[in-house]
Amino acid sequence: MQNSLIKVGIVGGAGYTGGELLRLLVHHPHVHISFVHSNSQAGKPVTATHTDLLGDSDLVFTNELGTDVEVLFLCVGHGDAKKFLDANPIPDTVKIIDLSQDFRLTEKSAFGNRQFVYGLPELNRDQIKTAANVANPGCFATAIQLALLPLAENGSLPAEVHVSGITGSTGAGQKLAETSHFSWRNNNISSYKVFGHQHLLEITESLQALQSNLDTAIRFVPYRGNFSRGILCTTYLTSDLSLEEAQQLFRQFYAGHPYTIVTDKNPDLKQVVNTNKCLLYLEKHDDQLVITSLIDNLLKGASGQAVQNMNLLFGLDERASLQLKAIGF
Repeated sequence: MQNSLIKVGIVGGAGYTGGELLRLLVHHPHVHISFVHSNSQAGKPVTATHTDLLGDSDLVFTNELGTDVEVLFLCVGHGDAKKFLDANPIPDTVKIIDLSQDFRLTEKSAFGNRQFVYGLPELNRDQIKTAANVANPGCFATAIQLALLPLAENGSLPAEVHVSGITGSTGAGQKLAETSHFSWRNNNISSYKVFGHQHLLEITESLQALQSNLDTAIRFVPYRGNFSRGILCTTYLTSDLSLEEAQQLFRQFYAGHPYTIVTDKNPDLKQVVNTNKCLLYLEKHDDQLVITSLIDNLLKGASGQAVQNMNLLFGLDERASLQLKAIGF
């Protein structure tokens, strides 16, 4: 158990995931935030960007890296984490939790002397506890994997799995783009990266770790939603399991995992927004098993899961600073 405060550094603190991380860590009972790095906002108060932290923090953004930290969170864009570490050598004594996709795949998980463990606690909790570096999973990847992992462990994934999923605009990050403008996003919906989403690679690798003979095509259609945050995925596949057998399988798999919950009632997105939860709801229609999974893309899909991983790395209560309230209505 950690007795003294964990000294934390955050790189990319001005973006969405950096802001969510600050909101979780500023009141974490076992954390001291040593610095918040941002090239674009250096010298400005953190509250100038994250105005909801007024009264909670007097931190100031810096463009310098402090050396007296125990763990460094990288809240930078995909491809930028590796560039950052190339340009800024970090002592091996500092643990790294990377929120980009740079180190998620096994073939890309090594960087110099560092080896990154894939940070999905429901899959790799024991490995995370003894790791030095963690590659935080993607948001869609988290929602889809949690819908499929129990079936993979049971050897029950068929030749094809069909998934449709919708995500809020924060999933695209803070950088402006045509499809993130209010006038485009409001009262609108569109699909993108049909059957070619980048998260399919990490999903497949995780499933193969549990079902070694896996030869499953995951047909994933993602949608841009006209709301700010949250992910809802609907997954369906052919299964011989009865509904009761499937529910028992899922409940047994997630027993002891505090944030993945199997519910008997069809859930809605507001039940998970502003929480670190994943809700799973199962239905059976003829030979089709349908799994609905819901998460907050910025919490269980990003910064909340990163804090969950930090808690595991340092032997803390997995739920520390993550007992959050859903928005409800």
